[in-house]
Amino acid sequence: MADDLEITGLHCGYDGKPAIENVSMVVENGSLTALLGANGAGKSTLMKAVAGLITPYSGEVRFGGEVVTGWSARRHVEVGISYVPEGRAIARALTVRENLLLGGITRSKQDNASRMDLVLSLFPEIAERLASPAWQLSGGQQQMLAIGRSLMSGPRLLLLDEPSLGLAPLLVNRVFERLEELRKSDLTILLVEQNYWMTMKIANSAYFMRNGRIVGHKRADEMRSAEGQEDILAAYLGHGAETANAARSS
Repeated sequence: MADDLEITGLHCGYDGKPAIENVSMVVENGSLTALLGANGAGKSTLMKAVAGLITPYSGEVRFGGEVVTGWSARRHVEVGISYVPEGRAIARALTVRENLLLGGITRSKQDNASRMDLVLSLFPEIAERLASPAWQLSGGQQQMLAIGRSLMSGPRLLLLDEPSLGLAPLLVNRVFERLEELRKSDLTILLVEQNYWMTMKIANSAYFMRNGRIVGHKRADEMRSAEGQEDILAAYLGHGAETANAARSS
């Protein structure tokens, strides 16, 4: 089977100003691939381009062997690309059930029923809150709702942008436990994160961005070695040994 996502020479940005330049990467079918980097590195811009929310200036995005560059965001969803943006962006005034059904708007009633069962089994924390307005959920529950809403569309590729942002450590652990479950399924995941230490536990590989460019790529075994961790923090993310030691002790 063709790789689920292949990006070649991608240039894009806002108002004519580039945010990412000459980005090329491959996300293999069924893998969880991480995209790591500091704030402002261009990670979210890349995710939006893959999701069809912004149109690249040049370059190409292929999904399942098909060129999807320039397609609408809705068409991306229809072919199996689902995006969970940074900050969750749930419909706070709608109930949990209504948010989930909104995610399945392109699917049949029968599909929505089966997907709902799957989502609620994966996230039991929201299963008993279906009639509650989304704003009443905790931050962790809202993140689970945002991921669940994206799963309602039946994606083949899930784009997750900073799912741990703003969460307490215990809730971060819970969210990553669920991502680990998703990783073991056939779903392909591209994960943007700054929490390197959690990400390396579940990722198959990682790309590293700085100043709008891909500056490195490592496999899981390389990421988990002591030498690889030092290389990543020092060379790719711009952190020194002092920051690395502080991160390990946190």
